[in-house]
Order: sequence, then C-alpha cells, then structure tokens
Amino acid sequence: MEAFARVQRVDGGRLWLKVSDTGGGCGRCDEPGGCRSVQIVHVFGKPATEFALPSYEGARVGDRVRIRIADGAPLRAALGSYGLAAALLVTGAAVGTALATGSESDLFGAIGAAAGLALAFVSNRLLVRSRRWRDGLSMEVVADGACLQASSSPVRKA
Repeated sequence: MEAFARVQRVDGGRLWLKVSDTGGGCGRCDEPGGCRSVQIVHVFGKPATEFALPSYEGARVGDRVRIRIADGAPLRAALGSYGLAAALLVTGAAVGTALATGSESDLFGAIGAAAGLALAFVSNRLLVRSRRWRDGLSMEVVADGACLQASSSPVRKA
C-alpha cells in the first residue's frame, strides 16, 4: 500500500508529514453504486493526516514523498489485535460455560470471557514488544522521485 505525503517539517531526525491523498477502499465512494464505507472512519472525528516518521538523508520541507507499508500488514495487524481478542473472548466463554454445572453457566461463561480478554490483552502487549512483529508492520518513506528498485534510493523504515 502506498500514500503520498508532503514534508511539513524536519525535526530531530523525524519527518512531519501531511498525507496528501486520502485513498481507501475501491475508490468509488462518491460514485453511483459506491458503498461510501470509507466514511465510517469519520464517525469519531476527522482522522489525523499529519504524523511523524524517521527522516532520510536529504529530506527538505516541501518534498513530496511516498509512504509504503507491505501488502497484508494492515490485515495482519487487525487480526493480531482484534481477531485474537475476539477468538479468546469466545473461547474463554465457551470453556467457562462447559466447566459450569447447573444454573451457574452464565456466571462461568462471563468469567471465562473475562479471562479470555485478559489473555488477549497480555498477548497484544507481548506482540507490541516483539521486534519481528513490529518489523512486519513498518512503514517506509521514499522520496517521490526515487527509483523503487535502486538500492541507493533514499529510504527510511519506521
């Protein structure tokens, strides 16, 4: 996945970037027949379009850059956080209910669900600390004019 951004400032080895394209989905949001599903991100306010990433040599204010993230990385991140939590919640509730005897199955199910969520919380904290996990989700900043295949192109991973 790629998005274009403009360098707003260079400060302490970081580039402050403003995203200049708001892509998303299939690109048919406002066309007839488009689902407008990308608008769900605006429910809690306008999403942030300015953020910081590590700088590359020669970066200047006003430069147009490409921000790249590996294909599949957003899906892996969502499955690792939300998918894992949902699976552990349901599994915990099912195990709790199965261990119950008599009329306390709802109580045991709720306790199992809470235990599953607690385990998901701990698991997500461990994932965040994993360098291998973070490297798989890292973004690259590439100068817009740089050749994507050249090894000498200015690239910096976040």
